[in-house]
Amino acid sequence: MLRVRCLRGGSRGAEAAHYIGSRVGVFTGWVQRTFQSTQAATASQNTCAADDKATSPRPKDCLVCSYNEWDPLEEVIVGRAENACVPPFSVEVKANTYEKYWGFYQKFGGQSFPKDHVKKAIAEIEEMCNILKGEGVIVKRPDPIDWSVKYKTPDFESTGMYAAMPRDILLVVGNEIIEAPMAWRARFFEYRAYRRLIKDYFNSGAKWTTAPKPTMADDLYDQNYPIHSVEDRHKLAAQGKFVTTEFEPCFDAADFIRAGRDIFVQRSQVTNYMGIEWMRRHLAPDYRVHIISFKDPNPMHIDATFNIIGPGLVLSNPDRPCHQIELFKKAGWTVIQPPVPLIPDDHPLWMSSKWLSMNVLMLDEKRVMVDANETSIQKMFEKLGISTIKVNIRHANSLGGGFHCWTCDIRRRGTLQSYFD
Repeated sequence: MLRVRCLRGGSRGAEAAHYIGSRVGVFTGWVQRTFQSTQAATASQNTCAADDKATSPRPKDCLVCSYNEWDPLEEVIVGRAENACVPPFSVEVKANTYEKYWGFYQKFGGQSFPKDHVKKAIAEIEEMCNILKGEGVIVKRPDPIDWSVKYKTPDFESTGMYAAMPRDILLVVGNEIIEAPMAWRARFFEYRAYRRLIKDYFNSGAKWTTAPKPTMADDLYDQNYPIHSVEDRHKLAAQGKFVTTEFEPCFDAADFIRAGRDIFVQRSQVTNYMGIEWMRRHLAPDYRVHIISFKDPNPMHIDATFNIIGPGLVLSNPDRPCHQIELFKKAGWTVIQPPVPLIPDDHPLWMSSKWLSMNVLMLDEKRVMVDANETSIQKMFEKLGISTIKVNIRHANSLGGGFHCWTCDIRRRGTLQSYFD
């Protein structure tokens, strides 16, 4: 089986090695055993042992436990489209959206997405929740919030966006929930919608970690990031240049994909090397974080580019080939290229691409939630012996995500394993 010494490729991988190596002197091979987690001391697992005022001893059974993307799903958070607002057209938003929609952001930034469209998206997600419940999955929802409220920090002003994509802000690793320090200013306070749920999970025994909150000062962004065309995007990505700098750690949880002890991540427009290094140190030595890279003109979130759907089984986007794919093949993994998406060209996709067709949610190794309109990928799964649970979320897609994005799996029935040893 695969024992990868280093998952790097292309100029982005080279920049990673140069940057991290210059800062911390480590970035070759798997995470060294001498790395120490920045997490609180493990003694904290014993709930307030020295505090005779503690009244809530830690329960024996923690509600949070998920190690990969395919073990049997028992509990999930599903996002909300309610009150979704168009983010202001700031430099980081411009770098992550295509020019055909720039006029839309310039006109409606800070206002509601088209209300009729949002209404349809809400109905679709409600039906999705009902179907998940029918499949025996416990469904939790974030709190509705007015995202149009303006806010100001010492470094910037903005309005909010939504709580539609829990996969972007929350990463579950074992019995730990990690809140991501996301890079968009419009998402600075998005965590507030999930705090009630996370406190409940914490009280049940889960670990709760909030990564260092970025200031989102101007220095975090290349204010002159030169995007004018798709060609510009390709050139900049090939050069390893991104709109986010290394001023402070930032990452979106959706740039990580889990396979037991091995977690894969891409450097993207919203995830920088400092953020990746923070996660690497935080999760070591129990987990190994590896950078992989793609031929992608607009890298942002890995799960419509590289989606691990089973032990030794991965969907790899044919339009965005992985530079390190041979390492997976040599390890005995089956690499599948999903078919071309069927979504019409005129369907609005304000913050995503057609490849949301491969952004699926595995309920277990033999059941997958997939777009009801994407018959080609349904046939692909059926040939693999995987039953498809067909749901229509076409209007919800427009807000920036597929089934994987709209969910965060809280509990899957399984154990921590290594799939690369």
